[in-house]
Amino acid sequence: MKKQTIGITLEGVPAIGLSAFFTLVLAILDCATGAAVGLALTFFCVNFFRDPERYPSREPGLAVSPADGKVVKAGLARDPFTGQERKVVCIFMNVFNVHVNRMPVEGAVEQIKYHPGKFLNASFDKASEDNERCALSIRDAQGGQWSVVQIAGLIARRIVCRVEEGDTLGRGERFGMIKFGSRVDLYLPDAYDLAVQVGDKVLAGQTIVARLK
Repeated sequence: MKKQTIGITLEGVPAIGLSAFFTLVLAILDCATGAAVGLALTFFCVNFFRDPERYPSREPGLAVSPADGKVVKAGLARDPFTGQERKVVCIFMNVFNVHVNRMPVEGAVEQIKYHPGKFLNASFDKASEDNERCALSIRDAQGGQWSVVQIAGLIARRIVCRVEEGDTLGRGERFGMIKFGSRVDLYLPDAYDLAVQVGDKVLAGQTIVARLK
């Protein structure tokens, strides 16, 4: 598994460094307007690539949100691994949300599937089937199978998956991110019920989205 970072994601360092460099150059050249724009861009990049520490509950029988954002669907959908309709919670991340994705439960990554596709608005329901996405099948300690799908959005053009098949992670640990606005879908085992509803705002690794029946 690739090394994780805390505070600022490793993927954000080039963007932050480049924008800060050009801001400095424009300031030296006494281009006030350009420097102001560059400074705003630098602050935007720092805000976007922030990676705050989270402390998930240790209570058994819980699943935490895999992403920051807003719940845009909480119901049934076809699972990308089983092909069956299962309970799902879909979380839309705008450009101001933290974009680091975290494990909903402790478990082993059994399979990873990458699907090339379109870049529709990630809040649309059809984005789960048409957009570029990366799906992870996770097996928890009790044998339950979870599916987590990272979906690229209208602006997002890069999905980052830091884990490999066979990796075992704890609840709330980082497994990847998606750049610049996107969505994450979480499919639940039958033994779990949804604990959120459409419109709820959630935090990755912290907000409880499902509970064992």
